[in-house]
Amino acid sequence: MFRGLSPLALDGKGRLSIPAKFRERLGEICDGHLVVTIHSDRCLLIFPLPEWEIVEKKLTQLPSTHKRALALRRLLIGHAEDCEMDGQGRILLSASLRQFAALDKRVVLVGQGSRFELWDEQTWHQKREQWLAEQTEETEGLPGELESLSF
Repeated sequence: MFRGLSPLALDGKGRLSIPAKFRERLGEICDGHLVVTIHSDRCLLIFPLPEWEIVEKKLTQLPSTHKRALALRRLLIGHAEDCEMDGQGRILLSASLRQFAALDKRVVLVGQGSRFELWDEQTWHQKREQWLAEQTEETEGLPGELESLSF
């Protein structure tokens, strides 16, 4: 499981250095082979290859006659790019992926269990404040699985 928040910087070539605390695990589960794609929130999703293959299989099984399912498949699979960690634990993010998520220099890598999200740092802070505000405003509509969660 990948968890936690890591503020990072992209280098001038668009390379992201994966934090050391994740490198060993990524080496074990996917030999450093990752898949990066887009998310509708204007961030990037980074999957270890075996996790991506599960998602990709589910996406390809969606009915192509369903408009939203087809759009989701086009976006996620259509923008998916294979990335290999180099010997220093870096991945090269294409210019098109960086442009989609408005990634410049300062970024935030957010562990999300079996995958990561990669955000522009300023966008992350804005979204986080928005989500916090929404949590205090919304008191209804939680999925049943979350109703018993206390923290």
